[in-house]
Amino acid sequence: MPLTNQNVLGHEFLKGMYDDGYFPDHLVDKGKAILLRLCEEIEADAPADLEELYRLTHAATEEFNDLEEEFVNAGSELETAAREVIGEEFWFIATGYGFSNADPEELIATRNW
Repeated sequence: MPLTNQNVLGHEFLKGMYDDGYFPDHLVDKGKAILLRLCEEIEADAPADLEELYRLTHAATEEFNDLEEEFVNAGSELETAAREVIGEEFWFIATGYGFSNADPEELIATRNW
């Protein structure tokens, strides 16, 4: 299902990571795909409340957790700068879909990075 949220469609996901040579683009692409799938899931079955939103964001965060090893193997890691960029993207998605009352830390509470 193609995305319909115009803010999401015009957004450059993970720009801060793409702009930093420390993060391999092919792995950042995988992170971007995780975020886009999250948006697709939200649009396909809109969460009724924060609990449902957090369930979706926690699952996406787990996907980032799984990606961490690939970053390490490529001589990189999901460290402070990446954590901030990724966290901001989760916040962008939450607010873009009407959840401005979401807790930014809870959105990524299941992170290992």
